[in-house]
Amino acid sequence: MYSKKIDIRWSDLDPNFHVLHSKYYDFCAFARTAYLYENNITAEVMVAQGIGPILFREECIFRKEIKFGDAVMVKVFLAAATRNFARWSFAHEIWIGEDVLAAKLNVDGAWMDMRTRKLTTPSQEVLDVFEAAEKTDDFKFL
Repeated sequence: MYSKKIDIRWSDLDPNFHVLHSKYYDFCAFARTAYLYENNITAEVMVAQGIGPILFREECIFRKEIKFGDAVMVKVFLAAATRNFARWSFAHEIWIGEDVLAAKLNVDGAWMDMRTRKLTTPSQEVLDVFEAAEKTDDFKFL
C-alpha cells in the first residue's frame, strides 16, 4: 500500500486552528502525484508522451478534524479503472496516527492527449504502474 506522510503547516489552519477543508484535497493530490513520480511517471515523462491527468469529480467525506501537530498519513488506492487505464478512480484515506480515519477522498479522472485535447490511452509504462497499484477491496473495472 502506498502512503505519504503529511506535515501540517501553520498556513494549513483555519481560524479555529483546524486544518482547512480545502487542504484535505491538496494533501491527497500531493500523495497521488508523489505515487506517480515515485513510479517514474513524472512531469517530464508526461510532457514527452503528450499526456496529462484530468479530474472529472473530487469528493471528500470528513470524519475527524486534523489539528496542528497531528501525525498525518495519506494512503492511496486504485478504486476503479477501464481495462486500458484510460479512465480511473483513486480512493484516498487520511489517517491521524495509525488508528483515526480523518477523511476519505475519491477522485475520478482520465488521461488527456495534450495536443488533441481528447481522452487517450496511456503508454505501456503508465499502464504498468496502474496495473501494479494497490487496489481497494472493492476495486472494479469500468
